[in-house]
Amino acid sequence: MERDLSVMSKLKKIILWALAILIGVPAVVAGTLLAWCSAADRTNGSIVSSGVTRRYLLYVPKSYDRSKAAPLVISIHPAATWAAVEENISGWNDLAEQHGFIVVYPNGSGAFFGGFSRGPHVWPGGTDLPRDVRFISDLIDKLEAEYSIDGRRIYADGMSNGGNMAFLLPCELPDRIAAVGAVAGAQPSRWDCKGSKPVATVAFHGTADKLAPYRGGPSPVAPRPFANIPEWTAHVARRNGCKEGPSETQVAPSVRRLAYGNCAEGADAILYTIEGGGHTWPGGKHLAEWVAGKTTDEISASGAMWEFFFNHPLKQQK
Repeated sequence: MERDLSVMSKLKKIILWALAILIGVPAVVAGTLLAWCSAADRTNGSIVSSGVTRRYLLYVPKSYDRSKAAPLVISIHPAATWAAVEENISGWNDLAEQHGFIVVYPNGSGAFFGGFSRGPHVWPGGTDLPRDVRFISDLIDKLEAEYSIDGRRIYADGMSNGGNMAFLLPCELPDRIAAVGAVAGAQPSRWDCKGSKPVATVAFHGTADKLAPYRGGPSPVAPRPFANIPEWTAHVARRNGCKEGPSETQVAPSVRRLAYGNCAEGADAILYTIEGGGHTWPGGKHLAEWVAGKTTDEISASGAMWEFFFNHPLKQQK
């Protein structure tokens, strides 16, 4: 039976890949087809927020001890996918086991191909942003009620469209989100962050990313141009009042680390540049190169992100 399912899974991949090539679907849709193959849309929790049932995928490490407050990582999926894809690509669960933190993967608002609660999801921003921010805030409330959560160590990260959503969270919830990270973040050309509270920031981006171009500009999957990532990082550093940097270090043959330090409230700004890297998660699950580009294993984005998160708790608890 298991062998039959394996054969069917492989056959499904071949059919969908061939279909994507033959009908010439956009890369983001092809990526969705691949996501359907790699991780089924599954969740294990739900909450009513803004009058609508929202779903999420929660991972609690086996070492969890209610007598000890655990950090919480909120990891946000790319557009046209779902929570289980983010779990599958990022490898956060393995790190959660090693370091004892809880991970939650929220599902976006839906409606990428139609339908709110099922099918590919997206984080649309705009007029939908308050509803999604409220969902994340309500989700934090629920998890804090059910588990022992360290309120000074709640972090947000995401990939692509999820990276953009992650960076909006500390702007909207400055007293809840301690630090933020993104992989292949689809950042808008302007990042208007409400309030003045500095945001500790770490980002990972490939120079050969065709969906969210490293140097910014038009994208085949978005109606508006994206930001130049090094310039965007410099903007974050200025906003954070960083007095040192940028300083650049070669941390692996194809990976450079650009750092801004001595920032207000210790809110450093870090950019890892992956030479030749695609719209992929460094050190994570390899996606089909013809869709997403190359995935490097020279660095683990999740590992480096967790180290950054751990060193950047909230200065004051809410």
